[in-house]
Amino acid sequence: MADNNLSYNERRLLLALDACGGSATPAQMIGSGHFALEVEIMGAASWLASKGLAKVDEESEEFYVLARDEGKLPERRAAEMIDAAGGTMEMSRLAEEMPGEDGIAVGWLRRKGLADIRAENGSKSLVLTQKGREFLSSEGKDEALLSRLADGPVPKSQVDAKLAKDLKGRQGMVAEETVTVRTISLTDAGKAAVAEGIELKEEVTDVTDAIIQSGKWKDAEFRRYDVQTFAPATYPAKKHPLSRLAADVRRLFTDMGFTEFDGEYVQPAFWNLDVLFIPQDHPARELQDTFYLEDPASIRVDDEALVEQVRSIHETGGDTGSTGWGGTWSREMAEQALLRTHTTVNSIRYIAEHPDAPQKMFSLSRIFRKESIDATHLPEFTQIEGIIIDEDGDFDMLVSLIREFYAKMGFDQIRIRPAYFPYTEPSLELEVFFNGKWMELGGAGIFRPEVMAPFGVKHPVLAWGFGFERLAMLKWGITDIRDLYISDIDDLKQNQVL
Repeated sequence: MADNNLSYNERRLLLALDACGGSATPAQMIGSGHFALEVEIMGAASWLASKGLAKVDEESEEFYVLARDEGKLPERRAAEMIDAAGGTMEMSRLAEEMPGEDGIAVGWLRRKGLADIRAENGSKSLVLTQKGREFLSSEGKDEALLSRLADGPVPKSQVDAKLAKDLKGRQGMVAEETVTVRTISLTDAGKAAVAEGIELKEEVTDVTDAIIQSGKWKDAEFRRYDVQTFAPATYPAKKHPLSRLAADVRRLFTDMGFTEFDGEYVQPAFWNLDVLFIPQDHPARELQDTFYLEDPASIRVDDEALVEQVRSIHETGGDTGSTGWGGTWSREMAEQALLRTHTTVNSIRYIAEHPDAPQKMFSLSRIFRKESIDATHLPEFTQIEGIIIDEDGDFDMLVSLIREFYAKMGFDQIRIRPAYFPYTEPSLELEVFFNGKWMELGGAGIFRPEVMAPFGVKHPVLAWGFGFERLAMLKWGITDIRDLYISDIDDLKQNQVL
């Protein structure tokens, strides 16, 4: 390879490697004065490797390091205190001497067999065992390891794995580090290039006004462009895929004449549950499904007339022809503060303000449920919500709208089956076959009279709630919903714009 195809730093590195016997680490070349910065070495090495003149070998080794040094271990200090007290100490006194740490100390004393707990006259005392007395004049294995780590990292191969695991679990006293050593070596082509002779002259890579005005450009050597050499890929700035999908959903609904509406994340149970005719003993109200708040613990509902209508409908059905749920409706329970569990609360608040037909509303917003995180569930996710109030609204119109929405999103093979929701009748769930099984996308139905009566709504109200993230999973073939929110910059860069 011709010398003029090499940059100044590439030539420097070839000569430095030759001077080091053909192979060296960045630290060795810096120590010998050939380079000052490792970044210069590795940058040049990468380019030489792409040209076949050098190779870079990496060798990694894992070490344990001391992440947090607190001096003596709690059980050591506790054992010394017990010994100073004559070999026995009341646990209440140890708690006074080691506030906040006594529980940890007692746990490790028992686990290591250093002390026993003795109950006498209604109080508990710690008594040193024979092993505990011997412990006072010796060093434990974990303490010995901590002493070694205080002097510097220790290779994992030299450490008992169980001992290290125990110390890692003790509020992270010990951590792991991986040290990578890189060695750069000349290839046969690199050795041949050095043998041909390399002239080391500094190059100009950027033409500046200072170089032109000073006249230095006349004698300068300019770096040649190599149009065939490797160049890193560049990616245009683009919106996150979820942002683009949200824009598509909003555009679809607004093109169909819908108005977007949203409300607060924090709601009283009254609007989130009671107005929707969800009984107060329904499982959705339990802590395993709903995030209840401590501050504020409750939110006052000031519309007394509406409160009484909802109370009457829950207890007796009111004037709706329903029998209600029976029992005694609790206003205190209805005013509990919570994070909304569905965006249907947006629909019902919109209906309260716009009860007359025709109306079309949609929302695309966050909801919160106390869900266990897995491949298809998150405790915080986004819901596509919507309603239509129409004097001719019926179940066929609802099914047609659902099919139309998913067809425009690119999915025309969906399955609709009967379902039950306390606030709609009839009700349906929609599913799509994905990743080897049917995956639920959401639910829909026509609001029951018990829900609409307090607001004087005279016409059918079609309602639906679709899963936004699950739609994204279908669109891009993602099998784990968590991948949507992992900040993998490489995946985001390579994600297609269209």
